[in-house]
Amino acid sequence: QVQLVESGGGLVQPGGSLRLSCAVSRIVFSTYTMGWYRQAPEKQREFIAVITSGGNTNYADSVKGRFTISRDNAKNTVYLQMSSLKPEDTAVYYCNVIEAPANWGQGTRVTVSS
Repeated sequence: QVQLVESGGGLVQPGGSLRLSCAVSRIVFSTYTMGWYRQAPEKQREFIAVITSGGNTNYADSVKGRFTISRDNAKNTVYLQMSSLKPEDTAVYYCNVIEAPANWGQGTRVTVSS
């Protein structure tokens, strides 16, 4: 059973930055495409970024130019660098395996507020 453990969230002021991490275990991490998602209060979970095994990336329009997804295959970890944060980025952030989605982890909460 794949395990996903997200971390790095917190409270940040508008315009600030955070880096989220997602540690993945029990798969051959380097061969899978990984995605980041988020769920804002009273909204459905939405896709925000993806990175392939080869390092190609794509983003939702809402975060393009502000967020950067990356991965470290030696550490079985995918990252989400978030900059120029806005109050509407407030959500619980999750990662998952694109080709073979696992049970969702606990997520990491990001609150953007002054």
